[in-house]
Amino acid sequence: MQQPTEKLSVIEKIGYSLGDLAANLIFQTLMTFITFFYTDVYNIPPAKAAVIIFTGGMIGAFFNPLIGILADRTNTRWGKFRPWILFTSVPFGVIALMAFSTPDFGEQGKIIYAFITYVLLLFVYSANNLPYAALSGVLTGNMQERNSVSSYRFVAVMVAQFIIQALLLPIVLIMGDGDKAVGFSRAMTMFSIVGVVFFLITFITTKERITTVAAKSSKVTDDLKDLITNVPWLIILLVTTAVFTGLALKGGLYIYYFENYLDEAALAAFLDSSGFNASMAALNSSLTSMGLTEFAWPEDAPTSGFSVFNASGIILMIVGIGFSKFFADKFGKRNVFGIALFLATAAQCYFYFIPSDSIAPVFITQILHGFLYGITIPLLWTMIADVADYSEWKTFRRATAITFAAMIFGLKVGLSLGGALVGFMLDNFDYDVGLVTQTLATQEGIKLSMSFFAGIPFFIASGLMLFYCINKQMENDIEKSLADRRMAAAA
Repeated sequence: MQQPTEKLSVIEKIGYSLGDLAANLIFQTLMTFITFFYTDVYNIPPAKAAVIIFTGGMIGAFFNPLIGILADRTNTRWGKFRPWILFTSVPFGVIALMAFSTPDFGEQGKIIYAFITYVLLLFVYSANNLPYAALSGVLTGNMQERNSVSSYRFVAVMVAQFIIQALLLPIVLIMGDGDKAVGFSRAMTMFSIVGVVFFLITFITTKERITTVAAKSSKVTDDLKDLITNVPWLIILLVTTAVFTGLALKGGLYIYYFENYLDEAALAAFLDSSGFNASMAALNSSLTSMGLTEFAWPEDAPTSGFSVFNASGIILMIVGIGFSKFFADKFGKRNVFGIALFLATAAQCYFYFIPSDSIAPVFITQILHGFLYGITIPLLWTMIADVADYSEWKTFRRATAITFAAMIFGLKVGLSLGGALVGFMLDNFDYDVGLVTQTLATQEGIKLSMSFFAGIPFFIASGLMLFYCINKQMENDIEKSLADRRMAAAA
């Protein structure tokens, strides 16, 4: 038996991280554009889009315990979790493409098609991403190495987030020659192919090292009993649900904020004065001087502003991720996560006070929010691995996948709640896709929703950290105790 605390190679860390890059090309599209896709591309009314997202998401969420139970009981020559990544890679890509296609079935047919493909996509996401997440808990038992691989992973997540949030809308318009339906289909085909390749790389480059030192038999009833009596697990479940509710809510509303609230003339002037337009002109000049075709970046200010806004936030999130491991090693995950999330939420709420023609403060606030939130990103996932360790420490049984099911369950419930709230809020504030300019009440509602309403779940999540008992000292105690058990078992 190999030492469970051995260090991981850079190749293995990168290989593992590519799996999250692949999954997030789809997940970030869901979180940022699914409501926009349904309402403005597939022409489903906002209220009905909200019902699809909420109902489909809640159904999809309940797949997670089943996947967790099955994954924990999978035993192959490749390990418990890696085979799931291998065998779900192609279905994931195919169903993602179906979910962002626009067959003309009439209004009722569109609703049925959207619902079925949305549920299928969430199911295959669970079957792929839950074992993927659990894999991080068995690559190594070393807490600092676990923090390190999490940082690699979430740099990859930020790359996917940058591609989707900063570039997807321009890519859609370019690949569809202005037709968003065609553009989404072609873009998702490209992402699906890349995703399958990256999942295969993750399977090939990773290795499962942690095995349970069991003093008792592990039954499904034992696993479920361990969960419901595991207070840190319950808290992380609530935290995850709250965080992803806020992420889906703010992420889904940003595009409406740029297209319907911010003053287009002021936004165009900002893009010009900030040097963005000059940079695009210089890029195209260089391309044409080499005999290449110009980069056909969309010229309308809302699309460009939305992309630059997301890009600036994501770049600072990556910087924040770079600080995450240092702060977590020094002060513990719990304290760093709670404080950084609280400050990031305060920045999110500040958007409400920015007038529609004050563009620079919008970008400055996004940069501040991105840095602070970036610090928290790796910590949520490493805390769930710590919760699995905590359970093994207490019970002498390890059920990694079903413990990680809390994360994916909370993620899906949050995604469903946040995504549905986007549709319900748009409907409540009388959003009309046919209007060139929305009413002042609708514009105000969009601003309120993406700032304060999106901030409420984040404040709840940061407050829950006060009740999370796994602090820095307990992390060290658990790591040492489990390492001693595994060494004794190996001897």
